[in-house]
Amino acid sequence: MGTLWYNGIFYTMAYEGDKASALYEEDGKIIEIGSTKDLFNKWETKVIHKRNVNGAVVFPGFVDSHLHLIAHGQKLLRLDLSKTNSKDEALVLLAAENTPEQGEWIEALGWNEHNDPNHESLSLEDLNRISEDHPVFVMRICRHAAFVNQIALDLAGINEHTQDPEGGRIERDEDGKPTGVLHDKAVTLVQECMPKLSKKAIKRALKAAITDCHQHGLTGGHSEDLHYYNGLAETVNVYEETIHTGNPFRAHLLVHHEEITAFDQSSFAHKLQVSPYIELGALKIFADGALGGRTAALSNPYSDDPEATGLVIHTQEKLNSLVRQARERHLGVAIHVIGDAALEMALDAIEANPTKAMRDRLIHVQVARPDLIERMKGLKLIVDIQPRFVVSDFPWVEERLGPERLPYSFAWKTLATNGINCAGGSDAPIEPVEPLLGIYAAVARRDVNGAHEGYGLVRNCRHLKRLRYLRKAAHMQLVKRRVEVS
Repeated sequence: MGTLWYNGIFYTMAYEGDKASALYEEDGKIIEIGSTKDLFNKWETKVIHKRNVNGAVVFPGFVDSHLHLIAHGQKLLRLDLSKTNSKDEALVLLAAENTPEQGEWIEALGWNEHNDPNHESLSLEDLNRISEDHPVFVMRICRHAAFVNQIALDLAGINEHTQDPEGGRIERDEDGKPTGVLHDKAVTLVQECMPKLSKKAIKRALKAAITDCHQHGLTGGHSEDLHYYNGLAETVNVYEETIHTGNPFRAHLLVHHEEITAFDQSSFAHKLQVSPYIELGALKIFADGALGGRTAALSNPYSDDPEATGLVIHTQEKLNSLVRQARERHLGVAIHVIGDAALEMALDAIEANPTKAMRDRLIHVQVARPDLIERMKGLKLIVDIQPRFVVSDFPWVEERLGPERLPYSFAWKTLATNGINCAGGSDAPIEPVEPLLGIYAAVARRDVNGAHEGYGLVRNCRHLKRLRYLRKAAHMQLVKRRVEVS
């Protein structure tokens, strides 16, 4: 016995533009899609519920190609500074958090200095004023940098004599003293001093994330969590205890390269399918940082800082070795690459270690020179793009990259028209998890409420009608009226 949903626009995704007016489902599974009349006649004896969706647009469940599910849940549960409009507003919110017990950490996520009218960022002095009793830790929105106070620096043993870790950078003043701004691997120096999250807290964050994903029409996602929450085994166990038939969500989990020993010792090493809803995927490797903190590795200096070319996390030899280790385990690789220098290193490593296993993945690919695009065309790979980065990174990224690099930066259509398979994701909690906002950003290259024509928009768009529809759909979040597909 089932439910007939009718009087809607049901996109089947069988091929572009295919749609129907009704849908029949049993126990959360779609049985048939067709016209209202045909389905009424065929399933009348089994229909126990009839649902008029009143002309709503209905899509099958979306799958996010790259996000951080547990971190997204933490963002929902913790202090989130991503919507603040100034440094002063962020500091007021942080000060309001100054109520934990002695020694407990004050934490916040999502800080973005570009939201401040003067692009003024958080300083060591700012965070010292927040608390003299509690360590303060604020993660930048890109999650490749963090801002801490002096207590946090002292706990981590970071001072003027501390060397930058491999793949990280400690910002310093003219006297060589740390300024409280840490990049990439330097962030872990403080994180290692922070109290470990309890399994209960991790589980609560994952539940919150999945609930939010369901509310936005997502029924699956490719997530990178397995290194940050007490290791691979416990995190997989949290997923097993959280995702079940009553709370369905298809999770594809990347294996962080630092968990490779734990992976070898697990029961999943030879069978990546953990359960009907959970599977392990490629080996996740970071090649560089992010454009916001000028740690994305570029082949030429940043246009707004001639002394900076970014930060590579591994040497070419180490990157080659990591890809080789994935091959030995019959795994693909999923490499974080934002700058073109990092992309070149990743392609070198992949070409040196060809695969017959799952397709490799390049995550982000925000700056891709034409010669690198040609190389990508000849490889067995997927590019995980985040269209909403256009909304968040422009116009300030124009100063970072300069006019010469912009034509091949954030160039999603260029990648697609060159035959490179692209999968869209949010990178939540970096960007909103809402799929329609990402789809709109991919097409319009602007925010839903943006007044300009769109950043780097290809002007000969043949689908203006579709563009207007996407704007309306994204704005109204019609995806919330969905049929959940288990």
